[in-house]
Amino acid sequence: MDKLQLGIPKGSLQDSTVEMFGKAGYRITVSSRSYYPSIDDPEIECMLIRAQEMARYVDEGILDAGLTGHDWVVESGAEVVEVAELIYGKVGRRPLRWVLAVPEDSPIRGPQDLQGKRIATEAVGMTERYLAEHNVEASIEFSWGATEVKPPRLADAIVEITETGSSLRANNLKIIDTLCTSTTRLIANEAAWKDEFKSRKIKRLSMLLQAVLNAESRVGLMLNVRKSDINKVLDMLPALRRPTVSPLVDEDWVALTTIVDEYVVRDQIPNLKEAGAEGIVEYPLNKIVE
Repeated sequence: MDKLQLGIPKGSLQDSTVEMFGKAGYRITVSSRSYYPSIDDPEIECMLIRAQEMARYVDEGILDAGLTGHDWVVESGAEVVEVAELIYGKVGRRPLRWVLAVPEDSPIRGPQDLQGKRIATEAVGMTERYLAEHNVEASIEFSWGATEVKPPRLADAIVEITETGSSLRANNLKIIDTLCTSTTRLIANEAAWKDEFKSRKIKRLSMLLQAVLNAESRVGLMLNVRKSDINKVLDMLPALRRPTVSPLVDEDWVALTTIVDEYVVRDQIPNLKEAGAEGIVEYPLNKIVE
């Protein structure tokens, strides 16, 4: 049987990735002692790989597809197919940023002040390109981790990835520039993308994962309303498309079904009630295929 070799990012994205797959209908079980999680799809085999290495293994064909940040695709120089952008993270749905940070009391105000300085980072290639763009020469040292604790004794500045900036602030660092913004991508090996079975599997997986993220901040609403009040209610309901209106046994009433952003529901439900809606039901959504 043909199988899709799929890379799951190990580390900070691991739990949120497994959770996302679960909502998409794929149960992934990770053992603490194994790098080969089980998945309830006989056509897929999973492997845990650090996001930093994912693109290289997909490029080489060891993996058919995987999830990693766009930044690591660029950093590795891998030639892969970027199938889909999947905006999610360990904290929430926001892009990650690679930033230049220095101690709060540092005289460094911008890239021009880095001349001759020492910079610690995991993204050496990205930092080299950044300095070259600004015609600056500095010493760049690869950091194996805990980069934010290195200034000022072990480095003058760092280039580090952040989602909220809280770790940098906790270590008395300030951001003075952003090198790039990155989101998670579903990537595929070029040969696998041309393979009929594997390409179809990857496309289906992509559709379901995107559907999960589309539904993440939305909820469904069902309600009943008199026909005489329907225009007032419709004016209150932003939706992907116009709400579905269905007849009821009582010909003076109709049922409405719609999808709205979750953050507006607390205001919408009381307003809908005041406009004459009854039997209002809010329900969660697992997927929205657009």
